[in-house]
Amino acid sequence: MAVAPLLSLFLLAIFTFADAGSIGVNYGRIANNLPSPSKVVNLIKSQGIHRVKVYDTDPAVLKSLAGSGIKVTVDLPNELLSAAAKKQSFAYKWVERNVAVYHPHTQIEAIAVGNEVFVDPKNTTGFLVPAMKNLHQALVKFNLHSDIKISSPVALSALQSSYPSSAGSFRTELIEPVFKPMFELLRQTGSYLMVNAYPYFAYESNSDVISLDYALFRENPGVPDGGNGLRYFSLFDAQIDAVFAAMSAMKYDDIPLVVTETGWPSKGDENEVGASVENAAAYNGNLVKRILTGAGTPLRPKADLTVFLFALFNENNKNGPSSERNYGLFYPNQQKVYNVPFTAEDLKDYRDKQSPVTGDVGGGQVRVSTPTNGSVSGQTWCVASDVGKERLQVALDYACGEGGADCRSIQPGSTCYDPNTVEAHASFAFNSYYQKTGRAAGSCYFGGAAHTNMGNVSSPQAIEEGEGEGEGEGEGEGEGEGEGSIY
Repeated sequence: MAVAPLLSLFLLAIFTFADAGSIGVNYGRIANNLPSPSKVVNLIKSQGIHRVKVYDTDPAVLKSLAGSGIKVTVDLPNELLSAAAKKQSFAYKWVERNVAVYHPHTQIEAIAVGNEVFVDPKNTTGFLVPAMKNLHQALVKFNLHSDIKISSPVALSALQSSYPSSAGSFRTELIEPVFKPMFELLRQTGSYLMVNAYPYFAYESNSDVISLDYALFRENPGVPDGGNGLRYFSLFDAQIDAVFAAMSAMKYDDIPLVVTETGWPSKGDENEVGASVENAAAYNGNLVKRILTGAGTPLRPKADLTVFLFALFNENNKNGPSSERNYGLFYPNQQKVYNVPFTAEDLKDYRDKQSPVTGDVGGGQVRVSTPTNGSVSGQTWCVASDVGKERLQVALDYACGEGGADCRSIQPGSTCYDPNTVEAHASFAFNSYYQKTGRAAGSCYFGGAAHTNMGNVSSPQAIEEGEGEGEGEGEGEGEGEGEGSIY
């Protein structure tokens, strides 16, 4: 098989197959040196970004977004929650003045009611759900409820438990007064839960037990979760699945989830471990790759995730440590802080310094299992899983390209070209990589497109030819013990 000529074709196929995953960006403006809103809109469009989230309803911003084709999430600030909750008339007027006058020319798709309300020191939690209900009624009044969803961004601190992911649960004191009525509203209106998730915070506070590779979507042994039988290869997936598990415990499995904030700082104070340009580039770049080429999460592999990166610009007037002012993808002069892809087209040329094998395709999941019995002298092979030709082809291209597998034997006319199927060629290439790495833990994964097998392979002669030179002691998936708490 001539792998290289087919690369672009099959990459296009898998990107089209998985294009329900979507990338947006948060446009914060706590700064005194940012470009005008019209220039910002042109910048967003030039990057191929089709979703933006703002933290207010500034007329200059919303007018600049008119006719751009960019979908917009606006915000009702925390300080207005009380008024919106107490007076339906206030909610009517707010929607009329801040939403109805702009939509649909400005394509508003959602209203974020407050932001991380549960950690608001002004104690506005009790106003949240009543405000959401009143704002929804206002959307109904102006016949906008079919176009615009109501939700509220929730920080991970709303979880009582998040490790392991299968034990995810919401804080007890929030379940009855807030989450149950909120989820009922989201279900009734066909909306989704907004979640702000920052693996950086967990890593920065626990860098002695959390692997940096695990936090950055890079190759790692993974962290097993005995509660759900899954192995996690990224902290992001583990955090999101903890939220899904918490929702499932309350019987709200049917409600989708949107990640309204996530990011990594490019600079920090001396004590802010992991804040660097290299790590920010790796996290955001690999996250985009993960979302645009993958499925959902290990717990919900069919969930199409929308993720909003934080943030568009470095914001020089933000309070707090240096990291708070250095989450931007761009400097105020509109130059990139580091190279990061935003579209499937960008991904064709994207390479992380340490390109991930795990999580490269699909939802970053694998069942924790023991290879089958009936081995031949204890030999293990790495073979293709039944994940479909598109995903297998992408993983095959990776193995024969960046992975460095020896794929000469599956070229046309060579000894293992037949059977000429993606499955057979993928098994050969996966096993070549697996043996080359000494059967190291995590090296037979390829984003869930491969698994280990002791004997009992469909084409043992070809597989054996792909063993390569590595004869290490690792036994493939299921051996790595993880890196401690994933939070």
